[in-house]
Amino acid sequence: MSDVTLRDVLAMAVLRAADPVVLAGEDGLDRRVRWVHATELPDIAPLLRGGDLVLTTGIALPEAEAGLRAFASSLAEVGAAGLMVELGRRWTVVPEALVDSCADAGLPLVCLRRVTRFAAITQAVGERVVDEQLAELREAERVHETFTALSLAEADPGEILAAVQRLSGAAVVLESEQHQVVDYLAGPEDLDALLDGWTAVSARVPLAGRTTWDEQQGWLLTRLGPRERGWGRLVVRSARPPSQRLVAIAERGAAALALHRLHDRDRDNHLRRTHHELLLALQTDPAGADVVRRCELAGLPTTRRSYVGLTVRPRPDEAGAGRRSSAGEVLAAVVHAAHEAGLPALICELDHDVRALLAVAPTASDAVVDRLAATVLRRHAALVGAGRPAPSLATADRTLRESRQVVDAVRADASTGRSVHRLEDVHLRGLLALLADDDRLRLFVARELEPLRRHDAEHGTELLAAVRALLLHPAGKAQAAASLHLSRPSYYARLARAEAVLGERLDDPDIRVSLHAAILAAELGG
Repeated sequence: MSDVTLRDVLAMAVLRAADPVVLAGEDGLDRRVRWVHATELPDIAPLLRGGDLVLTTGIALPEAEAGLRAFASSLAEVGAAGLMVELGRRWTVVPEALVDSCADAGLPLVCLRRVTRFAAITQAVGERVVDEQLAELREAERVHETFTALSLAEADPGEILAAVQRLSGAAVVLESEQHQVVDYLAGPEDLDALLDGWTAVSARVPLAGRTTWDEQQGWLLTRLGPRERGWGRLVVRSARPPSQRLVAIAERGAAALALHRLHDRDRDNHLRRTHHELLLALQTDPAGADVVRRCELAGLPTTRRSYVGLTVRPRPDEAGAGRRSSAGEVLAAVVHAAHEAGLPALICELDHDVRALLAVAPTASDAVVDRLAATVLRRHAALVGAGRPAPSLATADRTLRESRQVVDAVRADASTGRSVHRLEDVHLRGLLALLADDDRLRLFVARELEPLRRHDAEHGTELLAAVRALLLHPAGKAQAAASLHLSRPSYYARLARAEAVLGERLDDPDIRVSLHAAILAAELGG
């Protein structure tokens, strides 16, 4: 159907020349005009279609009020776009009975106070309608090509939403089946007002069919997935009744999202991507208003909670022939454990680790984290590191970084007796992990170890390994030699050579501490 409305028709030059005046049904001026018919027949209604605009001089219309009322009612019943009456040939004033009956039926009635050629009106409006229909067909082809290309390119949901927003020019919201906002893109209106209390408002907006328009909220909604297995809804802001084009954009966008999900093995991919983006944002701009709002929309409480960063790194299972669980398996276990504990959290896979931000009660953070970790470790072998609780989201970046640094600092052969490692558990290694990105630490490592590294590279020796073995086996040089599969005389000779290269004695406690710290820092830094 054409997007040309009766209001658009009245604004056309050919109609302005006829000096039009709206006498009734002004609320219906936004009705779409499908075609124009000039007639003098009082029984024309059965020949009309919905959206047809009727032009008449009134010459053959009934004299009696009852006949005029019946004429107006018949046009309203078939869904006519409106009635235009030209003055001068029969009437100088439109009869009150016709005005009243059109008002009662909600049918727009326009009086043309100047004589004009109906053929000119029909031609001008007809050409406008045809042009609009052609433009609509071209736009429909553009919409089809856009979403077909996105589907073939296996575009992610963010790209699909961007296309929906670009084509519609309105705000777009992707929500889960629990009515939580998974992602959104702003339109020209106030986005804060649109998202305020979203979950509660959306839960009250039903969706009986595939697509519907909710007039009260001004939302065009379409279901994601089949009715019996729907997994969310796509909402496009539409204050006015949506055009067929807008409906097509929403439905093609929903179809593209469904196709992406069909090809994606991870059923929680949309949610995990959102969590991934939020965790990255919290590490760069934790106090940003948009970040806090997105966290709240994702179901993470933003007040009256403490926040604990968690890093879970898969490790070989000693009881399972050294098998290492994948990050995806561990992620699923963390998600399940958080759900079972009723613990709000952002969880995703990042750099082959599982990263999480837990929203916990301020008085029980350690106990809650320990229980969650124990649940995960019953199913998978992993190292679990926790940062110190942060009192607000504005400081969540610290606890997230600390959890990663703790896991980095834990020795690879550390005992699995401890379920959660914290800063106080990793001692010097923890401090070095915290300072890993500090240029001053890098310079210290280079200064301490460069003589041994250079000598090993130039002469093919292994002096650095000999010193490392000495530091890792403080109980005796015999153990250090055995760890390198060397005889004691050979090992002592290497240590002597190392002392000569360093210009220091290895039995000096200060030298040992410096070298040990440098070696640990080098290992932690890769």
